[in-house]
Amino acid sequence: MNNRPSFSSIKIPITLEQLDKLNLVINKLSKDQLLWVSGYLWGIINQETQNNICKEESPVITIISASQTGNASRIAKWIFEKFQLIKFNVKLVNAANYKFKNIDQEKILLIIISTQGEGEPPEESIALYKFLMSKRAPNMTDTLFAVFGLGDSSYEFFNQAGKDVDNRLYELGAKRLLNRFDADINYDNQIKIWYNTLIKTLKIHIKTSLIQQDKTNVENIINKDYVSSYHKNNPFNAVCLLNQKITGKNSRKDVRHIEIDISNSKMVYKPGDAVGVWYENNDNLINEMLNLVKLHDNELISIYGKNISIKKALKKYFELTKNSSKIVEKYAFLSKNKHLLSIINDKYKLQKYVNNYPIVDMIRLAPNQLTAEQLISLLRPLTPRFYSIASSQSEMRNEIHITVNVVTFSIDNYCRGGGASTWLSNCIEEDNIPIFVQNNDNFRLPIDKTLPIIMICTGTGIAPFRSFMQQRDYDNASGKNWLFFGNHSFREDFLYQIEWQDYTRKGLLNKISLAWSRDQFEKVYIQDKIRTNGVKIWNWIQEGAHIYVCGNANSMAKDVEKALLEIIIRYGQINIEKAEDFLNKLRIEHRYQRDVY
Repeated sequence: MNNRPSFSSIKIPITLEQLDKLNLVINKLSKDQLLWVSGYLWGIINQETQNNICKEESPVITIISASQTGNASRIAKWIFEKFQLIKFNVKLVNAANYKFKNIDQEKILLIIISTQGEGEPPEESIALYKFLMSKRAPNMTDTLFAVFGLGDSSYEFFNQAGKDVDNRLYELGAKRLLNRFDADINYDNQIKIWYNTLIKTLKIHIKTSLIQQDKTNVENIINKDYVSSYHKNNPFNAVCLLNQKITGKNSRKDVRHIEIDISNSKMVYKPGDAVGVWYENNDNLINEMLNLVKLHDNELISIYGKNISIKKALKKYFELTKNSSKIVEKYAFLSKNKHLLSIINDKYKLQKYVNNYPIVDMIRLAPNQLTAEQLISLLRPLTPRFYSIASSQSEMRNEIHITVNVVTFSIDNYCRGGGASTWLSNCIEEDNIPIFVQNNDNFRLPIDKTLPIIMICTGTGIAPFRSFMQQRDYDNASGKNWLFFGNHSFREDFLYQIEWQDYTRKGLLNKISLAWSRDQFEKVYIQDKIRTNGVKIWNWIQEGAHIYVCGNANSMAKDVEKALLEIIIRYGQINIEKAEDFLNKLRIEHRYQRDVY
């Protein structure tokens, strides 16, 4: 008689038919046989679990194919499929689609590359190739790599692209997993030899990597709350990578796209953050001011307990471009100028004067000799200028991008400009730019990536939305995206036009509404486009959309808010008081956020 318990009364995750078959088998087994079967089944389950753990925890192997005629692409795909069969954690990407600015994040990198022409890389890999060969290429000490080159030995520059990439990765600090392999036209046997050697090496490395995984995890936990040591009083001495004008030659504006290298800084930033820039005053402006007050540039003055020249003090420590009511009032008493004395008690006239005349022109129009101490007593300390970051660190990693409107104007035929924007406009490649990141938690993308966003801006207010779109692209966010952008002219002032068109083509930017104030007789502004699209905006709000506004606080932002209130009143069918309450509720829910200046 069989004394084994019946399983029929137990709730189990198998069918009755499967249970009957199982009982039929186990009822005929001895105790030793049951123990063996139990161990066998445990082994199957454990092996599957281990395979999954191994795949999840083992370092990702990235295979990049750079092909001209398709051979490198076919080889890369063959290796990729082989790796998948043996459960390696692997991804395959075409060089044209590879986000090369993040290449230093790769742990194991395999590059299959052919050579064309006079030793040149394939067309699809030119951007990657140029980046690697440039000064902008990152340190890659954490990367293991191997290069398989394809070419024709009858040509002078046989496999030159493969040689270049292999040498450059090594120069950047990456370690060779295998020596470069230079394959000729008949490469079938060569790729098999390379593959078999590669497999053996990779298995050894991955095993070692998994042994060290626990130690790495502990270190990551310790360092996860790392906060950059760079701040306002201790900026990072970054390097200018690119300074490019992005407005047309006939534009009234000179807007620059500036890329800044933050390699080795460990700086962390998020879309919506700003960067503080410590700039220096223009030498011509300093010389003009010293001449006006009859001071020699080498005259010494005590600043922060140190004796330095007045010229150096004005260059690094004092604000020279922005006038203020207090400065005008102080200078009026120092100079005893009748006109200045006549306006200091009239707030309207005083403010109008401040708005129209920078400090240097105030002195020029009311000249007076000053001592170094008197000049310094007039001025405010130099403070950093803040610019919305126009890049996502997920995409750009070791770079910060900013969008700078170069402020220039003329007073009595004297050319004047903004302090920071003038300095930045003159920065060239490899110039130092002292910076620090300023967090802005009141201007953040929604955590829920399925929610739609509406981005409203004019001019350089477009900067943070460039970072938003890069992040949404990187995250594969499914939420809809709508951009409202206003500027003077479509032809001259459509900032980052190609990028926005690419996002539209890809389907990431679902809707774009543009307002050009100078392209037609009747001026069209951003708030006009908002009113025109009122019903659709209301529908997006009902779907949970987050609304973002970036631009001038005194004009643009107020006009946009007025237009939004009109939409809420009309389509929500409520009065102005309830509409304001509705908008305030969106604020509280972080669904209406503004970055205005």
